Amino acid sequence: MSEADRVFAVRGAAQAARNDRDSILAAADELLRELMARNELPPERMISCVLTCTDDLDAEFPAVAARRIGLDAVPLLCTREMVVPGSMERVIRAMVHYYGPVDHVPAHTYLGAAKQLRSDLHSAQ
Repeated sequence: MSEADRVFAVRGAAQAARNDRDSILAAADELLRELMARNELPPERMISCVLTCTDDLDAEFPAVAARRIGLDAVPLLCTREMVVPGSMERVIRAMVHYYGPVDHVPAHTYLGAAKQLRSDLHSAQ
């Protein structure tokens, strides 16, 4: 990285259709690809990626999808989201830390039904 770069973090979320391997991998794949596209973010600029799932998703690790799309050198962490009564079900969230130009504006990425999680962020839609 150069002196013109700094560290950023970008967030995003998607909802899996069901608690099965294919649905979790599809939602995580779509979320990470879209997050990378919106931020023009190649894997080599990524520092780390934290992936969370709501308690009702346990059929597969979303990191499997990340590895499949080329994030094999990026440190990944899968963890559980807090259980909050009435919160959206089957949600996969991501937070990616990365290097970008100083004037970069992170494009947070909330897909499908997960858009309502951050409707306050116009850039996330």
